[in-house]
Amino acid sequence: MKISTILDHIDSGNMALPEFQRGFVWNRDQVRGLFDSLYRRHPIGGLLVWVTGSESATYRGSGKLAKGVVKLLLDGQQRITALHGVMRGRPPKFFDGDTRVFTDLRFHLEEETFSFYQPVKMKGDSLWVDVTELMSQGSDAYGKYVTEWANDPELAPKIGRYAPRLGKLLNISDIELHIEEVTGKDKSIDVVVDIFNRINSGGTKLSKGNLALAKICSVWPEARNTMKTKLREWETAGFSFDLDWLLRSVNTVLTGEAKFQFLHDQSAEDVQKGLERASKHIDTCLNMIAGRLGLDHDRVLFGRFAIPVMVRYLDARREPMNEHERDKMLFWFLQAGMWGRFSGSTETYIDQDLGILEDSGGNIDELLKQLRLWHGNLYVEPSHFDSWSLGARFYPVLYLLTRMGESQDWGTGVPLKKNLLGKMSSLEVHHIFPKSQLYNYEHQEFDRTEVNTLANFCFLTKETNLDIGNRLPNEYFPEIIDKYPTALSSQWIPQDKELWKIENFPEFLKQRRQLLAIEFNNRMEELLHGDLRWIEAPSTSSASEEAEIIEIDVIPDEEDNRLENLNNWINSKGLPHGVFHHELADPETGQQKAVIDVAWPSGLQEELSQPVAILFGNDSSLIATVSQAGFLCFSSIEEFKSYVEEKILAEGNGELQLK
Repeated sequence: MKISTILDHIDSGNMALPEFQRGFVWNRDQVRGLFDSLYRRHPIGGLLVWVTGSESATYRGSGKLAKGVVKLLLDGQQRITALHGVMRGRPPKFFDGDTRVFTDLRFHLEEETFSFYQPVKMKGDSLWVDVTELMSQGSDAYGKYVTEWANDPELAPKIGRYAPRLGKLLNISDIELHIEEVTGKDKSIDVVVDIFNRINSGGTKLSKGNLALAKICSVWPEARNTMKTKLREWETAGFSFDLDWLLRSVNTVLTGEAKFQFLHDQSAEDVQKGLERASKHIDTCLNMIAGRLGLDHDRVLFGRFAIPVMVRYLDARREPMNEHERDKMLFWFLQAGMWGRFSGSTETYIDQDLGILEDSGGNIDELLKQLRLWHGNLYVEPSHFDSWSLGARFYPVLYLLTRMGESQDWGTGVPLKKNLLGKMSSLEVHHIFPKSQLYNYEHQEFDRTEVNTLANFCFLTKETNLDIGNRLPNEYFPEIIDKYPTALSSQWIPQDKELWKIENFPEFLKQRRQLLAIEFNNRMEELLHGDLRWIEAPSTSSASEEAEIIEIDVIPDEEDNRLENLNNWINSKGLPHGVFHHELADPETGQQKAVIDVAWPSGLQEELSQPVAILFGNDSSLIATVSQAGFLCFSSIEEFKSYVEEKILAEGNGELQLK
């Protein structure tokens, strides 16, 4: 069938997208590459459609289906959506994505290359043809271009070369695509979804969660949008989750299992009720975690895959938790997050913990026994605060202590929290001893592991951070004491004034680590309500502690702002934001191997492109570790932006080779 006919069928409602399909996920490079292949008459593959009656078909979008038999796209959605977006100048009615991905595609008649519009590069060059204008206006646009060339003394002699190329581009709409049909009375929705899953499970097109969601949408068409609505609610509250994560909690509620395959036999009613129950319990968990522990936003929510286990626990209970049970569950959540319980084989450990809950009748003590068998002692020692970089697992612990202890801001004396009013009241990470002062200290050389250790961090409002500036503690600490006598101690600052001098920086760190460890263990005792058997045993070394951990430089203050600006920029390009301080863990053991400044672990085009990492500094061992894990590494934001513009957004001259 000709491409033009396929697009006509989409517009008329004779061809559509089944509800269980996910949205458009291609990027500009893939769109440009598709048109390059079509122009050169390279094969781009056929389509697979399900032929079914329109009266019983569940489909995506607001358009209406034609009466009678319709064809629902099982394979080829990305290609057809890109073709429709460029050739019609608008997305199809079933579109779910960012239209900027296929807006302003251009073709250069001399070089015979495609590129998206760049004003500096293309303005005033009449050899750049607007592909959408040509395709949507057909012969009228063709005639306009030829007339313009005829009236240009420089281009008129070349009409014989350019006109055939323009015609070849226009005739892309006449290219035939093979369409294979799934048809017959035996092709029920279950059979079709199974076919769809088999097609997509062989590559990296869909995650396991998306494959499970395809099955769910076949019996409950509104499932995806309903789940997305709930995800947006949590995002508004400061927590960012994806569909796979939410589906995991639905799964644990309905089946008591972590693996998505157990969802396949659930009815539409079961899934709806499961989502309602899971959402209610997730709200409860987040309220407990934010309210009791102070972990009130996404950047400090470590151990998020402990939540599906907590959701199962709450769902199985027949009566509300009391204060002791609630706090013991939060103790387990914290310990699981600190030691990376779910950073490795996530499904395996979730299933293990779900099994313990099932076998013990929901006994939290049994979860704690398993955690201690897996990790070792749950007591925190000063050495644990040796961690450096914001991505270390103990960074959220420092934030937790700040919130639970109602630590005071040093400029206002006000207890710190995330949502203080006023643009200058946002929380920032503050170096107690300034980086520049330490790096430039002529009497002793401090390396970045000391400068950026967690014991040299505290949280302050933006305004206070700016007011302190580059001063050393022995200069600005006395000012704080004069105004707010308890503010320093509320952030566990050693009171010996000799330690406030730069020459005593190492001893300052040592003593503050001790104070932080004491405070944390006190908070854990508070959560355990006197049941101290979990934290009073002698310290034992665990596998996760013995492993060498390679971590990166801290990204506070001005560099943190640069990363926020980077995420705003990447979002403006229609691409997903990066994950700050992404933890790279061993997939089997959960051992932390590295912390990445900002990463796209599923690629800039989710699950379709290589994982990407930005690593500040030139630590060769870190770069090697992250590269071996499959990440494409960049050492600067500028280098990364060039990659995005030239390779991902196709604003350079590189060509994508479709396979």
